Amino acid sequence: MIRLPLRLPERSVSEGVRIQKFLSRTGRASRREAERLMSEGRVRVNGRVVTELGTRVDPDRDEIAVDGRVMVASEARIIVFHKPAGVLTTRKDPHGGRTVYQVLPRQHRQLRYVGRLDRDTEGLLLFTNDGDLANGLLHPSSEVEREYRAWVTGVPDRDTLQRLVSGVKLDDGPAQARRAEAVGAGPDGSELRVVLTEGRKREVRRLLYAVGHPVQRLVRVRYGNVRLGDLPPGSWRRLEPDEERGLRELAGGRRRE
Repeated sequence: MIRLPLRLPERSVSEGVRIQKFLSRTGRASRREAERLMSEGRVRVNGRVVTELGTRVDPDRDEIAVDGRVMVASEARIIVFHKPAGVLTTRKDPHGGRTVYQVLPRQHRQLRYVGRLDRDTEGLLLFTNDGDLANGLLHPSSEVEREYRAWVTGVPDRDTLQRLVSGVKLDDGPAQARRAEAVGAGPDGSELRVVLTEGRKREVRRLLYAVGHPVQRLVRVRYGNVRLGDLPPGSWRRLEPDEERGLRELAGGRRRE
């Protein structure tokens, strides 16, 4: 039997919500990702495939599923987590490594992380069930600042710090910091403040290695307008209202339905 895509009964523009928005609130996908899932025939409403973009659903009456799993939307949640060193930013490690979801309390384990920190990097990691917000913050056009404190070997001079800002050629293309400055020095190395607007894999470490100052310790202390502060490693907190407003502005402003 051939199953035809479902066309739901016409509803007024004020009735229900667009299915893309609903899916973004489940944390399963951003709106753009939801459109892809629909085009691939992976979204069903009340058991029937839905491919028409802009279809409206009533979450109180309709059953919406992706790949056979029923989706449940909730109010947007955003938390700040202090990732400890030695913990992987992934949902499951096939090699048995400890992951952020094993450190987070159970009530937050369905949230999606925004970007990654490598195993040895510590610091601020955002989690949310708002797929659009996560997508907006990560999109290169948003140029959201990530600030790090880096303890490195040696003492970089002014020309080296300027080189970080001017640009360094890495194996996956040129990279540069928005700002780079020394904030302390000791007998074994220096402490640097480095600000980037990209989230490429191990980018800070690779930049500093390329200019001759390998990283000994790396901590992300700020993402956009949100600061880590004195949050202990392995702990989390909810965003303050002004922090959430600031993040949404950075991600592209208030979105329309």
